[in-house]
Amino acid sequence: MVRTRFAPSPTGALHVGNARMAVLNWLFTRKLGGQFILRIEDTDRERNVPGAEEGICDDLSWLGLDWDEGPGCRGYPERGSHGPYRQTERAEYYREHLERLRAAGAVYPCFCSDAQLEEERQSALEEGTPLRYGGRCRALSAAETAARAAAGAPFAWRFRVPDREVLVRDLAYGEVRVPAGEIGDFIVLRSDGQPTYNFAVVVDDITMGVTHVVRGVGHLSNTPRQVLLYQALGIEPPVFAHVPTVLGPDRQKLSKRRGATSIAEYRAQGYHPDALVNYLSLLSWSSPSGEEVLGRAQLIEQVSLDRIGVADVVFDGAKLRFLSARHIERMPLPELLAAVEPFLDPDRQPIAPDLLPVAVAAVRTHLTTFADIGAALSAFFPGPDAAPPVLDAAARPVLAAAREALRSSGWEEEALQAALKQVGTETGARGRALYEPLRLALTGAAHGPPFIPLLQVQGRELVLQRLREALAREN
Repeated sequence: MVRTRFAPSPTGALHVGNARMAVLNWLFTRKLGGQFILRIEDTDRERNVPGAEEGICDDLSWLGLDWDEGPGCRGYPERGSHGPYRQTERAEYYREHLERLRAAGAVYPCFCSDAQLEEERQSALEEGTPLRYGGRCRALSAAETAARAAAGAPFAWRFRVPDREVLVRDLAYGEVRVPAGEIGDFIVLRSDGQPTYNFAVVVDDITMGVTHVVRGVGHLSNTPRQVLLYQALGIEPPVFAHVPTVLGPDRQKLSKRRGATSIAEYRAQGYHPDALVNYLSLLSWSSPSGEEVLGRAQLIEQVSLDRIGVADVVFDGAKLRFLSARHIERMPLPELLAAVEPFLDPDRQPIAPDLLPVAVAAVRTHLTTFADIGAALSAFFPGPDAAPPVLDAAARPVLAAAREALRSSGWEEEALQAALKQVGTETGARGRALYEPLRLALTGAAHGPPFIPLLQVQGRELVLQRLREALAREN
């Protein structure tokens, strides 16, 4: 069974740059009937932000990216048989796999101090040589190592990189070959007992049965180290697929530090969650159909890791807004009503509950986000400072005839259409000549919502009042 994972760090809000990894993993896993794992990589305790984990869970839930295994969050119990799902709770797994590496002779204690390592780093920078560990502790004898440890000298555990080429097979980038000399022995467990990133993710992916690692290309440089760890542990590496970097409009990497918008902000701004899933998937992959507006079921059906590109992509806010508008257009009306409800202001848009479906249906094609509903519904009513319009000679007969026709008309759609047809017949006005003076009288604007819904939402009393006020004005 295919098993993938999304492994964010709770160091802040989930933003579009890392949410797209959740989207791609989720779509791919759902297509193949696999299991999608949420894992929290929280070992960097100093950078962890209180509430960030809960925010990540909320954002994934809003996006509709349900996980099959993961930590208990927002009161839900932990689910899955491969937990715990927070790295800070998995110390026993790291100790167990460190012992396996020790038994295989793949690691050794390193007593180098921070000052010594910084001195090595500065020398490499001055000489223009690769930044890698020089191997000072690699050649220590077993006796000297034991003596230092017995004396209480702090030490980390380093992986002994073999003297051979490392081959990484990647679905997007093909075969990536790295000479061992470019890597250098790397730390797997720090002197404080904390695992390093490369060691922790390998142990976690092994013990969680992860079969496919789909992540950003920024991690490709870590992958040779991880492949070496898999080999030393006698485990076949998972399938790797690294996706291109997302750039901001300034063509710099999109990140938390460079103004990437958080998923929570998009939610607050009223974007359709399916539009975000749609757009974020297209930042990593292209549909074989060439379509851009794709529903969740279509994305699951069409997604393929074989279609991941390698060229960096630029985040396009205008395209996201376009997709949000298209997904809103496709929504069943009851779902749309529920989605816009949090953004309604009854004081600014005094629409009776039974007429709200009529009003929302009339303006749905004008919505880019759910938050646009306020401005769209405001167009049904004149502004607070709107004065009756100045009428030309041709407009007054239209308004007078409309007032008489609407005074006795029914207020259903068919009856209102008949009344307006009668006004046109009596006055000879058609098209713009008929509707523009009426719209100006009712709303103070020449353009707005479809006319029949406008009449229904305003109601007979307000319509007749506005027509009377417009006719009473001296021009």
